[in-house]
Amino acid sequence: MQPLTALLGIVMGSSVALLAGLTMTLAVFLLMPDFHDRLAGEFTPLLQAIGWAALLVAISALSFVGQLRTRSWRLAAQLALAGSIVLVAWKYWPK
Repeated sequence: MQPLTALLGIVMGSSVALLAGLTMTLAVFLLMPDFHDRLAGEFTPLLQAIGWAALLVAISALSFVGQLRTRSWRLAAQLALAGSIVLVAWKYWPK
């Protein structure tokens, strides 16, 4: 396995773990109706974070498969992954 393929696999696995954690947090939010009023302000940011994580999963999986199978479009997928990581970092970096 090439080093870049391993690195892309690590990024993909990390983004899947992030999405799974955020989705489980959403499930906890939905299963705790007693706390809906206290958690109402956190619901929209949580949904946005799930959307960003899903984007990272999709692009990193595409990039990983492209690199693994040496497709001609793998460079474009890797650039898209780099761009999406920069966008997520820009959005969530502390101000």
